[in-house]
Amino acid sequence: MKLYIVGFGCGSRDGMTLQAEKAILESEIVVGYTTYVDIIKKFFPEKETLSTGMKKETERVRISLETAKNKTTALICSGDAELYGMAGLAYQLSPEYPDVEIQVIAGVTAGMSGGALLGSPLTNDFAVISLSDLLTPWEKIKQRLEFASKADFTIVIYNPSSKGRSEHLANACRILLEYKSPETVCGYVRNIGRDGEEYGLMTLSELEKFRADMFTTVFIGNSETKIINGKMITPRGYMNV
Repeated sequence: MKLYIVGFGCGSRDGMTLQAEKAILESEIVVGYTTYVDIIKKFFPEKETLSTGMKKETERVRISLETAKNKTTALICSGDAELYGMAGLAYQLSPEYPDVEIQVIAGVTAGMSGGALLGSPLTNDFAVISLSDLLTPWEKIKQRLEFASKADFTIVIYNPSSKGRSEHLANACRILLEYKSPETVCGYVRNIGRDGEEYGLMTLSELEKFRADMFTTVFIGNSETKIINGKMITPRGYMNV
C-alpha cells in the first residue's frame, strides 16, 4: 500500500497545495502530531485520524508505516514534510517496510509563506537554521549561525524559542551581532495563516529583546536588505543589469 507524507503548509486551507489536498482525500487514515491533526480535522472531519505528542516522532512514523501496509495513509507535517518534517525519518525506517510505497508531497514552508507577509526578504541567497537543540547540539547551531553571518546570507530562523529555551533567540542575536550591523533589517511572523496572525519589522538590536515562541518564524536580513514601503526587501541586483 501507500504512505503519503504531506506538507500541508501554514495551517490554513488556502495555504494548502492542491496536491496535498488530493493526497489527504485519497488516504483512508491521517496520522500526525496532535496539534496538526486538530488543524486537519477542521478541513477533513470525515477522516479517521491517529496522533502522537511531542517527542514521539519515531513512534508516529512507525504507526504510519504500519498502517500503510493495509490502508492508504497520510502522515501530515506542517509547512514542508522535508524541512524539519518526517519525510527523512520515514525513508530511514522504510527498509523495514518493503511493501509500503512512500510519496512525499511538498508543502509551502513558513520561510516562504512568512516571507510573503513581510514582503520579499528571500530574493537572494538565504540559510534556514533551527534554534531547537533537542536534536542538534547548541555548539553546532552556533557554528551555523556564525558561518551564515560571515557569508552574508539572509537567515530564516525556525523554532526560535520555547518555554525551555526562552533565551535561545537572544543568544543567537548576540552571535549574529558579531558579524552583522545592529541596524540590520529583521522581521517576524507569528501564527501564519491562523487566528492571531501577526508580523512586524525591527532591527537586529531590537530583535535581541523580542519575545518569540514556537509559532514564530524570524527573518534576519543581509547587508543589502532594506525597508521599502513598509516591507522587508532583499534586492538581487536586477535593477543593475
